[in-house]
Amino acid sequence: MLNELYGKLEDKYEDMVQIRRYLHMNPEPSFKETKTAKYIADFYRELGVDVRTDVGGNGVVAVVKGGKPGKTVALRADFDALPIQDEKDCEYKSTVEGVMHACGHDGHTATLLTLGKTLHELQADLPGTYVLIHQHAEEYQPGGAISMIEDGCLDGVDVIFGTHLWSTKPSHHIEYRTGPIMAAADRFEINVKGRGGHGAMPHETKDAVAIGAQLVTALQQVVSRRVDPLEPAVLSIGTFKAENAFNIIADEALLHGTVRTFSEGTRVLVEQEMRRICEGMAAASSCSIDFEFVRGYPAVDNHEAETLYLKKTAEQVPGVKEVNESAPQMGGEDFAYYLHHVPGTFFFTGAMLEDESRVYPHHHPRFDFDERAMLVAAKTLGAAAVGVHGED
Repeated sequence: MLNELYGKLEDKYEDMVQIRRYLHMNPEPSFKETKTAKYIADFYRELGVDVRTDVGGNGVVAVVKGGKPGKTVALRADFDALPIQDEKDCEYKSTVEGVMHACGHDGHTATLLTLGKTLHELQADLPGTYVLIHQHAEEYQPGGAISMIEDGCLDGVDVIFGTHLWSTKPSHHIEYRTGPIMAAADRFEINVKGRGGHGAMPHETKDAVAIGAQLVTALQQVVSRRVDPLEPAVLSIGTFKAENAFNIIADEALLHGTVRTFSEGTRVLVEQEMRRICEGMAAASSCSIDFEFVRGYPAVDNHEAETLYLKKTAEQVPGVKEVNESAPQMGGEDFAYYLHHVPGTFFFTGAMLEDESRVYPHHHPRFDFDERAMLVAAKTLGAAAVGVHGED
C-alpha cells in the first residue's frame, strides 16, 4: 500500500508544484482567505470528496473514508499569508500588493491537497478515516485552530499529524522532538505616561523616553537574572515609540514586544516579573505605566508515543535522507491547540534551497523554499496516516 501511495504522490509532483505556485501568486492574509478557502473546497468537490466549509471561520475540512475499518487520523495544513511585500524575482511572485506567502503555508496546502487526492484514489483499500484539516489564520492570534476545534474539526479524531516546511533546515531532512518543540508566543504592550515639556527645562517634566529606556534595561534582566538558566526564555522589545519635535520632552512612550517560553511556570514568572518592574518604575518616577500581557499560542507539546512512531515511520520514507531530533524552536504555532485535545505530533520538513544566496528565514520578503520538500512532506504524512492503523 505504501509503495503505491509513494508512486502516486511522485506522479503528482508537478501538479503539486503548480498548486503551490498558484497559491503563492494569489495570497490572502489571515481571516481574509475567502478565495483560498473556495479554491481548496472546489478541489475536493471536483474529486467527489466530502467537504465542509466555513469551519470556525474560513476553515475547510475534507473527509476521506477508507474501505476498511480503522482509526480516524487528522492531517492539518494552514493556508493564510502574511502582510509582507514579496521582493523575490521569480515567475510565481505574489501578484497581491503587500501580501505574500512568507512562511510556507502555500506549500503546506499544496502538500495536503495532493495527499488528499491520493488517499481518495486509494480509498477502497485504505483502513480508517482521514480528516484533512485546512486551517485559516495561523499567523494572527487568536488563530484559526481554536475556532475550528470548537466547530468540530476534531470530532471522532484519534490522532493528528502536522508538519512545517522549514527553509533553514536541509532539504529532505525530517526533524522531530518529543515534548515542547515550539514555544508559547505571547506579546506585551507598555504605555508610559509622564509629563512632557520643553527640552531646555527637563526638571519640569517626567520624561517618558528616559523612563522607557530604564524599562528596556530593567526588562532585559528578567531572563538573565530571574529565569533559571536551564529554562529557555526570550523577552524581546520590538517597538519603542515616542515621537516629538527635537526640542520637546515626550509625555508618552509606547513599547511593544514578545515573550517566548516553553514551560508554564516560566511563562507565569516572566509575566509577573515584568509587571513588578513596571509597577516599581511607576512608583519611582511618579508617573503612570500601563502594562498589558496578552497570551498567545501555548507551546507545541508533542506526545511521546506519536512522536516516536513518526520518527520510525520517517526513517523508512523514500526521499528522506536524515531523521534527526530537533532543537526547540522559539517560533509559535497554534497547532498546539490540537494537541490539547487529541494525541499527535508536529514535525519539521527541511526545505532549504540549494543556492545559499537565496536562503532566507521565514517571514522575510525574499522567503522561498525547495519545492521538492513538499513531496517528502506528503510521503511522510501519508505514511504516518496509513501506518497508524497497525499501531496499538
